[in-house]
Amino acid sequence: MDEDILRKLEIRLGPLHARQRLGIERDHEAQVFGQGLTFFHLENSSWAEWIIRNVLKVTGLYWRARQNAERILVKRNDMRFKTLPPLFEGFTILHISDLHVDMNKAAMNRLIELVGGMQYDVCVLTGDYRGRTFGPFQPALDGIARLGTHLKQPIYAVLGNHDTIQMVPGLEAIGIRVLLNECETIVRNDQRIFLAGIDDAHFFRVDNMEKAALSIPRGEFSILLSHTPEVYRQAAHANFDLMLSGHTHGGQICLPGSIPIKLEAVLPRRMGSGPWQYGDMTGYTSVGAGSSVVPVRLNCPPEVTLHHLRCA
Repeated sequence: MDEDILRKLEIRLGPLHARQRLGIERDHEAQVFGQGLTFFHLENSSWAEWIIRNVLKVTGLYWRARQNAERILVKRNDMRFKTLPPLFEGFTILHISDLHVDMNKAAMNRLIELVGGMQYDVCVLTGDYRGRTFGPFQPALDGIARLGTHLKQPIYAVLGNHDTIQMVPGLEAIGIRVLLNECETIVRNDQRIFLAGIDDAHFFRVDNMEKAALSIPRGEFSILLSHTPEVYRQAAHANFDLMLSGHTHGGQICLPGSIPIKLEAVLPRRMGSGPWQYGDMTGYTSVGAGSSVVPVRLNCPPEVTLHHLRCA
């Protein structure tokens, strides 16, 4: 543990929170069975990469799947809300998720080409910056820093199940505000909206939605960033208007028709990718810009999304 990182985390989070969070990581980071919302964690397995890669090679799909992983799409998603303040009509959010930047350099180069000329009001990153779930994280920080020079401020982020809390000082040093069960206010003249973010809820289970929502007055328009959409019920009952997530990769390797074989998440399949609704809350699950375990995609192209908020 780098003492400088520990000192910065203790200042950022408080000594108790910092040491608890680090301790949870040490206890569980490479665990394959039993931790988190799902029992089996494919991404933590040492043999998963070998099996997936060789199955695709045997079926003759490997190189096609590698090329697919580099073809990032730009999706546009219009959403209407009765509670959106009028001055935020047309407010645009660039949503990037599941970068796994150290897994596929060609895909990240393509992403940089795409985002350079985009017009948006804020950028949000919904977790999983590192390829693996444990081990070195500096290559991922270097990749995020390179991407960050092509993104417009402000940039907000949450951590995913692949991310160590030790990345927070590095992310914030390059101008990315990491929301660790925290909330920010975005103001336009005399009107405002609230943007909250929770720590990883899928594997480490260190989310605290109550704390994140504490400063949001009832009836005010609010957005929740969560790496996983699995906490959709809690978010809806906390009165969030919009929830932006990632984590599922849309399945990453899908059957024809984009039917996921496995989502690695506990939720209805309709929430595994794209827009969805739960009660009064609107949601969107990004399939991600990167790839997990193996840099491949089948019937599930990677994406970044421009969300346009409209008044109903």
